[in-house]
Amino acid sequence: MFCDRAKVFIKSGKGGDGHVSFRRELYVPAGGPDGGDGGRGGDIIFQVDDGLNTLSDFRHVRKYIATSGEEGGKRRCHGKDGEDLVIKVPEGTVIKEFETGKVIADMSGENRREVILKGGKGGLGNMHYATSTMQAPKYAQPGQPAQELWVQLELKVIADVGLVGFPNVGKSTLLSRVSNARPKIANYHFTTLDPHLGVVDLGDGAGFVMADIPGLIEGASEGVGLGHDFLRHIERTKVLVHVVDAASTEGRDPVQDIRTILNELKAYNPELLTRPQVIAANKIDAIYTEEGAQNPLDALRREFEPEGIQVFPISGVSGQGVKELLYHINELLKTVDRKPVIFEKEFDLSELNMTSNLPFTVEQDKDGVYVVEGPRIEKMLGYTNLESEKGFDFFQKFLKVNGILTELEKAGIQEGDTVRMYGLVFDYYK
Repeated sequence: MFCDRAKVFIKSGKGGDGHVSFRRELYVPAGGPDGGDGGRGGDIIFQVDDGLNTLSDFRHVRKYIATSGEEGGKRRCHGKDGEDLVIKVPEGTVIKEFETGKVIADMSGENRREVILKGGKGGLGNMHYATSTMQAPKYAQPGQPAQELWVQLELKVIADVGLVGFPNVGKSTLLSRVSNARPKIANYHFTTLDPHLGVVDLGDGAGFVMADIPGLIEGASEGVGLGHDFLRHIERTKVLVHVVDAASTEGRDPVQDIRTILNELKAYNPELLTRPQVIAANKIDAIYTEEGAQNPLDALRREFEPEGIQVFPISGVSGQGVKELLYHINELLKTVDRKPVIFEKEFDLSELNMTSNLPFTVEQDKDGVYVVEGPRIEKMLGYTNLESEKGFDFFQKFLKVNGILTELEKAGIQEGDTVRMYGLVFDYYK
């Protein structure tokens, strides 16, 4: 089953905590601290897989979590790093932040592999905190927290040419005639619910990729009839081919059909109308014009050729006029940049709020006092003598290496403001 959208949860690995230990061996005087560093957490990496053309795998697995780094060990042993998690997607997949819809990455063109979430750094073991005044530090740095995010994956097909039009006008028939694609063809509306790609070979190295965009209807730009799902696949195309039923076999007016499609394209993304366009007036072998009535081909030419949109009468069934249409499309493609449309990055991953994952909280109470709490802080205050010089130096270093000072500054603290950590109250000065 074709699937072009998926909502998934991704989370990198947490950094391993630094270790607190001391070397205690017979005949080794003053062994000192030997706690090792924690391992790095695994990254979340997205990678293009040319063997994939759908996001259907994500219908069954919705959560992707990299492994965390392991805690450091005694004897200066470094904790094992967490393994990176590589998530494979088809080319053309756009990764968006779910809540805002902002683009994080576009897995197209040369962008074949990208780290989306970085794993946390491992914490430093207590061997790093030994000084001349603090020879037996009982503290190690915790590992950095993991990053987590809900993302929306959207597959936007990569094609040079997009066939657009109402249902049952012959788009699939045309694609099957000019390419190796074999879309489902039947005489009822919305036979095609998935985009199909076909390679058109004109010989001598000339050719292009053509996409059959499922039938659009009025209101598509507002989501009517799966409109948003279908319109999304037009965004990367370079040339738009309007396929209409010139014979009006279902009583539709081909001129009005094109106007309706143009309005829907404009409402969805006005930039689409700046791209080269051409009209394929299909089913000409079924045209029957009563004496004195206006020929539908003349009406199409009179309406659109003054706007620079050329009309080509064709028959997708017999192949009449198709060759001329294809060569004209090829000429239009020579006037545009054939490189795929790449969506610019909009979401800064540094915007990720990891405060909730920090091992402490920073809040301002009704009196304007900044209250900092957390189990590690409470434990540190229990064994640190702040009245001694080395104890006070250790306390200052603790605030810095754990990011507490950074979080206080983010909260808006100013010099002279009061900070409370359990029973400890002090004024903040840089």
